[in-house]
Amino acid sequence: MAREYVERRNDGYGIIGSRVSLESLIVPFLDGAAPETLVDEFPTLSLEQVYGAITFYLAHRAEVDRYLKESEAVWEEARKGQPPLPTALRERLERVRRELTSPA
Repeated sequence: MAREYVERRNDGYGIIGSRVSLESLIVPFLDGAAPETLVDEFPTLSLEQVYGAITFYLAHRAEVDRYLKESEAVWEEARKGQPPLPTALRERLERVRRELTSPA
């Protein structure tokens, strides 16, 4: 009997037995994060749970991709309603992001 790792929650998906959303794992995974890295980022999850979530995603890719696209649209709309960040703060955040993502 196959163990289930993902459940539908309200309008989204979550990892069973945790408060972690499927989106929190799948977006970094699609950006190239290894499952072991995701366990480091979400220490309440086991490697088995992370692989189970990835397997769920791969088995339901069209459905989850549709959800991710809709979710991004909701977040983008919410961002539009927010006042813009001050220029100095935005530049500092971008500089830190570049430093964190650039190879050492």
